[in-house]
Amino acid sequence: MAVQWLLVCHGLVTLLVVTSFLCGQWPIFQGTFISHIHYFITLGAYDYFQRFVGIVFGSRGTNAIHSVENYCCDRPNPILQSLVVAKEQNVIDFGVSPVKIEQHGSTCSGSARVIYLTIIAATYYMIVQSSFSYLPGYYISGVHRYTSLLAVGVGILLFLLTSFSDPGTVNAENVSEYLSAYPYDNVIYLEKECSTCKIPKPARSKHCSICDRCVARFDHHCGWMVCLQSLKLLLSPKMNNNCIGERNTRYFLAFLLWHFLLCVYGAVAIAFILAGRLKELQVIHILTVYYGIESSFRSLAPQVAQWLLASYNTQVLLVVFLAIVSLLLAGFFGYHANLCLENTTTNETYKWQDYISWQMKISEAKASAAALKASLGDLSNEKKPPESKWKAFFRRSHLEDVEVVKKNIYDKGYFHNFLEVIFPLSTRRRLLQNKTKSGIYEPYAQARLEVEFICNELMRMFIGKNR
Repeated sequence: MAVQWLLVCHGLVTLLVVTSFLCGQWPIFQGTFISHIHYFITLGAYDYFQRFVGIVFGSRGTNAIHSVENYCCDRPNPILQSLVVAKEQNVIDFGVSPVKIEQHGSTCSGSARVIYLTIIAATYYMIVQSSFSYLPGYYISGVHRYTSLLAVGVGILLFLLTSFSDPGTVNAENVSEYLSAYPYDNVIYLEKECSTCKIPKPARSKHCSICDRCVARFDHHCGWMVCLQSLKLLLSPKMNNNCIGERNTRYFLAFLLWHFLLCVYGAVAIAFILAGRLKELQVIHILTVYYGIESSFRSLAPQVAQWLLASYNTQVLLVVFLAIVSLLLAGFFGYHANLCLENTTTNETYKWQDYISWQMKISEAKASAAALKASLGDLSNEKKPPESKWKAFFRRSHLEDVEVVKKNIYDKGYFHNFLEVIFPLSTRRRLLQNKTKSGIYEPYAQARLEVEFICNELMRMFIGKNR
């Protein structure tokens, strides 16, 4: 009975932690214990740890923590990347970023562990060792030995594609194309020059301080997409690491979606294997006939769970692990898919938050000034009868009328926004040449050009296959 209650408590705690981490910022959970747990997981625990170190070790301990944080999070992470080895010397650079050795030409990669490849390889190895011996099973065929390997291979291929692909680097040669593709909205994007690259800065672009380059339609700098730095340096020593931008957002979304489906596929496949073992070994029959346990879900579930943990604990842990990771990936993919459908980016989300917050403060200040002026005017007039307390309580505040509207000129509807991610604007030559003088595409002309572009691409692929 103690083991059963332990399993129930473990499942509830896991569900609570995952829900709090993923959904703690939702408006429905504001002020609840779920939002408090979310704050503790994301910020509070680290803040309390900093305070504890400050009390015990003083300012030196706090400065050491800040140095480690800057080393691992705010700059190129050598753990996620690889160790840098000088080309002609056996010297390992443990610095925060690969540094070009002028006297030796360039850098080459060291044999470092890669987190992503380690996780996916170790998980697949555990599945092979623990579960492949039961294929084919009662509910699952032996073909999954090969489909699982194919699915993992596609996932790694998408990872490589996202890591190696150009996110949309803006330079002096192509800056005119990006300036033509993305007009300034004069709200969060103003016409100006990049202080580092010394070229005009197109709207929706950002200079990444880690990659040291301007990226068109910049979304975020992804640390996971620099895990193959060792191969990158061999192919292109000038590329430090990668961002998610205009030209590889499609690959990044495919990477997230495929790995979500991959985790679901693995969890369901192992669950079918365990269900097949239950059927083949007639566990339910033995429990009900020989042990006299009532044939109901409430009575059998704890006994079956205890038997699975005792006999197939590795498979059960793999199912739980894959289910949790699939939830995380589902939330991450849903967030980025929603951004793409609204034709905005993570970087622009923060820009809009800052803009709306600033405009709200300005509007509230104006409303407060108007209310104060009105109250002073009332005092100068004849004395009026006192206002009822209930009327004053339900009276609408001037600050409630304050409203700041977000006007995203890049949002052209779900269909066009989706096409813009799949077929980036900078790759559509005809679309750039047929742009209107006002700087904004005419809706029908844009739709016609997009359809023509897709048809031409499909025709090119079809002709290429038939040659």
